[in-house]
Amino acid sequence: MADWIPAQVITNRHWNQDLFSLVLTANIEPFKAGQFTKLALDIDGKRVQRAYSFVNPPSSPHIEIYATRVADGQLSPALHALEAGDEVLISARATGFFTLDEVPDGEHLWLLATGTAIGPYLSILREAEVWKRFRKVILIHAVRFAADLSYQAEINTLLEKHPDQLIVQPFVSREPAQLALTGRIPQAIADGMLERHIGLKLNPGKSQIMLCGNPEMVRDTKATLEALGFAKNLRRKPGQITMEHYW
Repeated sequence: MADWIPAQVITNRHWNQDLFSLVLTANIEPFKAGQFTKLALDIDGKRVQRAYSFVNPPSSPHIEIYATRVADGQLSPALHALEAGDEVLISARATGFFTLDEVPDGEHLWLLATGTAIGPYLSILREAEVWKRFRKVILIHAVRFAADLSYQAEINTLLEKHPDQLIVQPFVSREPAQLALTGRIPQAIADGMLERHIGLKLNPGKSQIMLCGNPEMVRDTKATLEALGFAKNLRRKPGQITMEHYW
């Protein structure tokens, strides 16, 4: 049973037709960057719930959730329609192991995301720990259309704050877009295009890689990396690949 408490909507920011960010206030317990919570609404007499990662860092006074409206979804269209002052239920206690304390040390941290799965990385990147632990942080965000590249202002702020450490590379698969690579992440790793473009090698001795998003991307990228000598990170046997399926 989730420990539901009320959360009030401060703003509902619509990035485009379907992508939106809910900023909420609620008396939740402390959480770690990279963890997720659950949101719920009572719809037609039934409590409908879904897991969402925190976009905000733990130090933020507000909660932020990044989501996409699924046309035939049970919950997301109702969340998309929420306005300032509305109420939604939130789990008081966060869960999940997609956190930096589960990632072994390395020189370079590669953060690979599709779509709304950039959320937990934005939480991690706005805390101090990641910048102390890794010499370079590479944020890769793959979307279908350029309009899906949300949070550009926040990413630019991070680039200004950490110009020698942070590298950002978007992928846009369905249209040409300025500064973006085309195609899919696994292919760009397999053929060496990503390394050439970034100017850093993927090296099992130096690189830690976090994968978050579309299960197909996570699966295919893991297989591509394993062919290059990387291994899944397990508590009993540390490796270089830490994963989170996003739905």
